[in-house]
Amino acid sequence: MFGRKRLVVTAVVSAAVVIGPVAQAEAVVDPHPILFQPGVPDPRPRFGVPVLWSAPEVVEDAPGVVGVAHRGASEYAPENTLAAFRTAASMGADMFEIDVQETKDHKLVLLHDSMLARTTNVEEVFPKRKPWKVSDFTLAEVKRLDAGSWFGKRYSKEKVPTLPEVMREMRSSGLGMLVELKDPADYPGVEKRVAAALRADAYWTRPDPSERTLVVQSFDWKSVRRFHELMPDVPTALIGKPKASKLSDHAGYADQINPDHNGLTASYVEKVHAAGMDVLTWTVNDAAGMREVLGFGVDGVITDRPDVFRDVVRAAAGREAAHEAAHEAAHEAAA
Repeated sequence: MFGRKRLVVTAVVSAAVVIGPVAQAEAVVDPHPILFQPGVPDPRPRFGVPVLWSAPEVVEDAPGVVGVAHRGASEYAPENTLAAFRTAASMGADMFEIDVQETKDHKLVLLHDSMLARTTNVEEVFPKRKPWKVSDFTLAEVKRLDAGSWFGKRYSKEKVPTLPEVMREMRSSGLGMLVELKDPADYPGVEKRVAAALRADAYWTRPDPSERTLVVQSFDWKSVRRFHELMPDVPTALIGKPKASKLSDHAGYADQINPDHNGLTASYVEKVHAAGMDVLTWTVNDAAGMREVLGFGVDGVITDRPDVFRDVVRAAAGREAAHEAAHEAAHEAAA
């Protein structure tokens, strides 16, 4: 992928869940979970316990499009939690996207909002701490919160994870990680702290010619530039849609342009490619929208529903195979 090296990804052909002994039966993933209701796996054992899934089967060296689970499989499990990332793995995602914020004591935690109220029970635990900004709480305080019950009672044991915890837990999943720096202007020096966390885990920063193991992105393009200066070998992405005339300038420090799918065109995707960068578009949750952006030539689709994307890709691959078989049959008949 991306600027320095164009991406050749593996096309997902099936997602396998490894089921342990009978005693582990409750960990089986429902292949058709009910949205916002039980029907996806309960949180698995915490750190140090072997994971129960395998990476999806792949076809080696097959060109394809990256499927990125937005905040994990956030249609089926509470966003930015280990449950959401595990569900994404079971659904055949290629990567999972996360949002990084900072606590009062400069610990890196996964939350989309700068306030804790929407996705935790902070109002119950700390009723007098309004407006409940992440940066006003220590990590120890954040760890007291329930980060799952807002989505469903079965997720009541989910906690707000830290970046190092997620990196450690998801090593064996086979997924890559798309890290978004949220509100970096509110956390001076956050780029250095994220870089330090990444350097501390060799798995995520190991050489990867496909550049699908790790990408760092932000809406704050100056922050992306600062991060690139700290870790120039780690692929970076600009969230948004820079002017076409400026793309070559951004290609000096960015490998992807990641725009909203609304208003995206094939012409813009071509211009990004001409500048040596790739396009991952967000957040596309319906099959028709996915087919549309695939037709534009995007390199990745960010979605809350990685299972839907997987099915769209499989169907497209099946149609292509049928077309090629028909073409070959016609050629042989004419010979």
